[in-house]
Amino acid sequence: MPDQDAIALLSTVFGFSEFRPGQAEIVDAVAAGRNVLAIMPTGGGKSLCFQLPALMRPGVTVVISPLIALMRDQVRGLREAGVVAGALTSGNTPEETDAVWAALEDGSLKLLYIAPERLASSGAERMLRRAGVSLIAVDEAHCVSQWGHDFRPDYLRIGELRRSLNVPLAAFTATADAETQTEIVARLFDGVPPESFLRGFDRPNLALAFEVKQNPRAQILGFASARKGQSGIVYCGTRAKTEVLAQALREAGHSACHYHGGMEAEDRRIVEGRFATEDGLIVVATIAFGMGVDKPDIRWVAHADLPKSIEGYYQEIGRAGRDGAPADTITLYGPDDIRFRRSQIDEGLAPPERKEADHARLNALLGLAEALGCRRQVLLGYFGETAAPCGNCDLCATPPDVFDATTPVRKALSAMLRTGEWFGAGHLIDVLMGAQTDKIRERGHDQLPTYGIGTEFDKRGWQAVFRQMAAHDLVRPDPARHGALRMTEAARPILRGEAGITLRRDTIAKAPRSPQVKMLVSEEDAPLRSALKAKRRALAEGARVPAYVIFTDKTLIEMAETRPVTLDAMARIGGVGATKLEKYGAAFLSVITGETPEDLHPARRKLAGRDAGTLYDRLLAVQADLARGADGTDKPMTCSSSQLAKLAEVKPSDLSGLARLLGERHAERFGDAFLEVLREAS
Repeated sequence: MPDQDAIALLSTVFGFSEFRPGQAEIVDAVAAGRNVLAIMPTGGGKSLCFQLPALMRPGVTVVISPLIALMRDQVRGLREAGVVAGALTSGNTPEETDAVWAALEDGSLKLLYIAPERLASSGAERMLRRAGVSLIAVDEAHCVSQWGHDFRPDYLRIGELRRSLNVPLAAFTATADAETQTEIVARLFDGVPPESFLRGFDRPNLALAFEVKQNPRAQILGFASARKGQSGIVYCGTRAKTEVLAQALREAGHSACHYHGGMEAEDRRIVEGRFATEDGLIVVATIAFGMGVDKPDIRWVAHADLPKSIEGYYQEIGRAGRDGAPADTITLYGPDDIRFRRSQIDEGLAPPERKEADHARLNALLGLAEALGCRRQVLLGYFGETAAPCGNCDLCATPPDVFDATTPVRKALSAMLRTGEWFGAGHLIDVLMGAQTDKIRERGHDQLPTYGIGTEFDKRGWQAVFRQMAAHDLVRPDPARHGALRMTEAARPILRGEAGITLRRDTIAKAPRSPQVKMLVSEEDAPLRSALKAKRRALAEGARVPAYVIFTDKTLIEMAETRPVTLDAMARIGGVGATKLEKYGAAFLSVITGETPEDLHPARRKLAGRDAGTLYDRLLAVQADLARGADGTDKPMTCSSSQLAKLAEVKPSDLSGLARLLGERHAERFGDAFLEVLREAS
């Protein structure tokens, strides 16, 4: 059973009636002071698993997080929920830094966010010791992996900090295969396995889709057009492409800007600020725009180029739909992407065994791109999970057309071997199709047995065959031979006729269609959702905070669908905690009902959405009947609202307990009637 204090804080501070799957066990372990490694999907509620225990534990929880934008977002959200939190970053104003130090000094600060780079300062450890740190939380713990896609060198200092402070450590990440998990344990926990929680990698709200590149700009513009007005990210492989594609989106009528590591720091901050506060903005970016994105209502992510690995892909699509509402993803890919990513690996400085592991990771992503069945099954299978077909990917919507490709693949492999594995796909396709080129004639390849035997496909078809062969890891480009394809061991049984292979015909014949865009709310509820968004934006602009800090899209959708008419009903909406109910509840109720809601006493408002609130109302009604005594002739007498609220929460079982709360005179008049109400509620 989840800790009752944790459940109370979950409701009153964070506005949720229950934990998401897996959260309760992690919260209990972290709150109890045990070392923890938690691997949870992006959007699965990782931050709550250290924020809530921080409120349950004495002292300060220090959160080591990789990017300033992410820290500032979380601090802003915590403060909106009534939690004293702060960050010490290079982006702070002097006033912000002074406020953090003051809160540390008076002991009110509960969560302190710092970047890993601050650990390089000689005074950091002394500062944290003096602050009374009782727990270290590490966000994006996969950054400790020296060969991972997001390696941050200063993460290597965290293990030493844990030993020095002698406090428990809780590490969180969404992307860690078995190898990365081993590195995390070794570097953060000195090789002593912590209590581990693997809470699944599935994000069922994300629709997965891949398309073969044909006209990439038109494909991205079409995808964005179908989602006009929704916040989205387009990831590109180069800085130049981000600028060109952002311009194309603007010319097509979208609100779009670009972002990459070559921009001035101030320009990057402007883009980050716009994306946090503007509805419907599209950011076209390199992966430099990554871990700092904590906007929960991103509705789509598109990859204009193939990502580096399946972990990178998972991280990047994980930016979408963090609020749990439906979100779309699309990834474009082609043979040039595959060659580029292969050459990046082969031309790197990693040792041979690491290059081999990185090739395997890229192969997994290519296997996902060229999957023969449900993409989610392939994706989760990579992380060691099994799943039924998801019904929320392009291949579930339109099952692929597959065929026995053993003969054409054997022809392609034979052409490779007979040309000495010295050529790329372009020349090999010319050989197979019997093309008359100078290169073929000069090398005598028109005399080979494989010359002209590939008439079953056109050039585009053969390109798709070679692409799928790479996806099945049958061929790899050899950097020592300028990208010439060489055969892998996996291909030999096929070449010898000992094994067959199935490929997709649809990616050869035509590009697959994009999945249908899902409606976030019904047509009937859409106008109300728009009105709620307008109110949210007005409040956000007045407070100078991102709109989702007021309420997330998911919360507004639930309001539009359930249409609460009282503060009690509003309090039961996911994401509406006590602090936000106090600040914004009446404003949003007035949008829903068209009327100004009844002004409740603050003591009653604190009970909104709880059983004690209903009990308070019944006690108030009984009090009204007895205000002048049982026969209506006595001197008027009432209890204060605070007394009634206390009574509804404590629920004394006898007159003596009731008298301690109300006093003897009030207990004499109201005691029997109040006790009857309390007994009926028990």
